[in-house]
Amino acid sequence: MEERITGVMIYYYFVCKRKLWYFIHEISMEAENEDVMLGKLLDENSYQRGEKHINIDNVINIDFIKEHKELHEVKKSRAIEEAGIWQVKYYLYYLKQRGVDGLKAKIDYPLLKKNLMVELSQEDEEQLQKIISEIHVLREQMQPPEFCVEKICKKCAYHDLCFI
Repeated sequence: MEERITGVMIYYYFVCKRKLWYFIHEISMEAENEDVMLGKLLDENSYQRGEKHINIDNVINIDFIKEHKELHEVKKSRAIEEAGIWQVKYYLYYLKQRGVDGLKAKIDYPLLKKNLMVELSQEDEEQLQKIISEIHVLREQMQPPEFCVEKICKKCAYHDLCFI
C-alpha cells in the first residue's frame, strides 16, 4: 500500500475517520453516490476557462489555477467547510514542501455564488504534520475506527457499509 497522503485523505480526515480508513484501504463506495455525481457534474460545468484538474504527483488534484498564483477548489456546499479548508491548506503545504511558495487559494461555491480565501500559517503547517502522522497511524490499523452516527452519515457514500 502506498505511503502518500493525498488531498482527499486530508478532506476525509475531517469528515469521518472511518470513511478515511475505508478509502485508504481501497474500499470505494462513491462511484454510484448521487451527491458525488452531482459534485462532479458541478465541477465539470463550472469555471469553464483555464486549465482544470491539475494533478501533481498523484497526491493533490487542484481544480484549477488562475493568474496571480491562485489555486481554486470547487465545492458544492459549505456543509463540511472545515474539511475543504484543510484540504486546500494541504495543497498549499504540499507545494511549499516542494519549493513552490507564495501561493494563494480560494474555495469556490458556485451554487451559492460565494468564495472563501484560504491561507497557510505556520500553525497550520504544524497541525498538518500532526494530521499526516495520524493518517499514517490510521493506515496501519487492521479495522476501521469505531462507528459513530453523525448528521453527515445520511448523505455519505459509505452509509450502507457502516449501517450493516
